[in-house]
Amino acid sequence: MTPAASSALFSGPFALGTFSARGCGTPSYPGLVTPEGEVLDLRAALDEPGLTVVTLLERWDTVLPRLRDLAASRTGDRRPLAELNVHAPVEPRQVFQSGANYRQHVIDLEMAHRSSDDPRTEGEARAEIAEIMDRRAAKDLPYVFIGLPSAITGPYDDVVLPHWCEKPDWELELAAVISKPAYRVPVEEALSYVAGYTIANDLTDRACVFRRDMPAIGTDWLRSKNAPGFTPLGPWLVPAAFLADPGDLRVTLKLNGETMQDESTQDMLFGVARLISYASQTARLLPGDLVLTGSPAGNGMHWGRLLRDGDVMEGSITALGTQRTRCIAEQA
Repeated sequence: MTPAASSALFSGPFALGTFSARGCGTPSYPGLVTPEGEVLDLRAALDEPGLTVVTLLERWDTVLPRLRDLAASRTGDRRPLAELNVHAPVEPRQVFQSGANYRQHVIDLEMAHRSSDDPRTEGEARAEIAEIMDRRAAKDLPYVFIGLPSAITGPYDDVVLPHWCEKPDWELELAAVISKPAYRVPVEEALSYVAGYTIANDLTDRACVFRRDMPAIGTDWLRSKNAPGFTPLGPWLVPAAFLADPGDLRVTLKLNGETMQDESTQDMLFGVARLISYASQTARLLPGDLVLTGSPAGNGMHWGRLLRDGDVMEGSITALGTQRTRCIAEQA
């Protein structure tokens, strides 16, 4: 699939993506896309036949001025976006995912899982959970776990719901894309390690999140989040320089045209810088890696309406564009 026609696909003079020509077996390539929907093949423009978005990110600070020049020059062989397949904008080596990072989302989830014999009123329960969330943001640490690159799919690809998946849910998220190796980075410097941002829909089977046979172990993120195609990504990687503030973007998901999620990244408990810094205290982040920042309120569990065959999800984030994916139920 390709994006719907738009006068402006994203903010800024250009974005990056991964494309292929229509037709069977055509190889993908990194491209510079303009807001008007023209794509420049960066392998030819930079005279690097083996170029990928990741190898481009490995020298981001030096290549970014060159990309600005290419976008401004209007030179090179540019193809209409409508003639191309759009793939996930980057193939990361590592995916870092943040859980329980939106204040209202966590409150809603806690309320949804509240025990039937909870003596508190709904108002009392919400107030107590909200107080815990505020204390987390002030004094505690982010909750970050690892996802699989093999779960990533394109921004317009169909999403297959496995036959064993009982409660598939959506989680639209802002994703930061790393530009250079980051290890033990202080919060104050963390945003300098971000090349840009994109959109991720971190699908989750709610029935698999907690192990039924070993509840003391806790969450099972492998089974609940990492089926093939469970992370639609993109459509674009928009350079960080073109976003005024990643902490003030609107995250919106529509299901079959009905708005389900509509929240600002201001509701994050831990901002992008704190998440990157925290993850880097343990792991070495690499160019092209993704840091997913968590999902806001409005998931299927909140609405009592989970994904099913034929559903169409449309996810957008301010300045980053829109992805559109259709759910296909796998036959047992």
